[in-house]
Amino acid sequence: MRRTRLLRTLLAVPALTLALTALRPVGPASDTATAPPDTATAASDTAAAPVRIMPLGDSITGSPGCWRAVLWNKLQSTGYTSVDFVGTLGPQGCGVPYDGDNEGHGGFLATAVAQQNQLPGWLSATHPDIVVMHFGTNDVWSNIAPDRILAAYSTLVDQMRQSNPNMKVLVAQILPMNPGSCPECAARVTALNARIPGWAATKSTSRSPVIAVDQWSGFSTATDTYDGVHPNATGDNKIAARWYPALTKLLTPGLTDRAPSTPRSR
Repeated sequence: MRRTRLLRTLLAVPALTLALTALRPVGPASDTATAPPDTATAASDTAAAPVRIMPLGDSITGSPGCWRAVLWNKLQSTGYTSVDFVGTLGPQGCGVPYDGDNEGHGGFLATAVAQQNQLPGWLSATHPDIVVMHFGTNDVWSNIAPDRILAAYSTLVDQMRQSNPNMKVLVAQILPMNPGSCPECAARVTALNARIPGWAATKSTSRSPVIAVDQWSGFSTATDTYDGVHPNATGDNKIAARWYPALTKLLTPGLTDRAPSTPRSR
């Protein structure tokens, strides 16, 4: 009788072990399993980042540079809402709300900014994706040769690419000049502008395009400036109209899920 009970007990142990094993999680993967990443949230975070655009130059860009206000509002009204104008300088007042951050330094020379290595600090503070550059007016006024100005442009583009290897750069053929104190300036601008498209083509890459934008032809120093150099309201509209098609080719319209930048003006 005792032998029979012992035999039944020994036969029951494997069955109990199998039952307990079936109830217990198997292997380390079950112990450490985590939920899959929220790809929708990640995509949303990526989509929420606006394109950062740095207006770069001298007083034509920043003092007050109201073509920036015209351009920003035109972008907003035509569906390009996910843009953020960036720069270490704030808006200087244009009478309308707009994103006024910029890197337009009155009186600055492109050659001096390149030589003094000033741009890298501005880039590291703002991290632009696109630079819109109208630079060289003061260099021309100072009778600096086109070779030196274009070499400075190359240095600035190299520094932009060090900040962002995918940087996209729009470079203006600068506005005509006819100040009373510089009768030679008109011809000097013509000489520089004639070489900018060729320079841009050799500097451009598929990853980081450099695109020349004609801000020169069709612009009158008599009717589009107030002093032969700086644009008036008519000039601001013309400048914005020239930047707009070149810039929108680098942007995607209608991204209503993206957060537009908050305009600041004063």
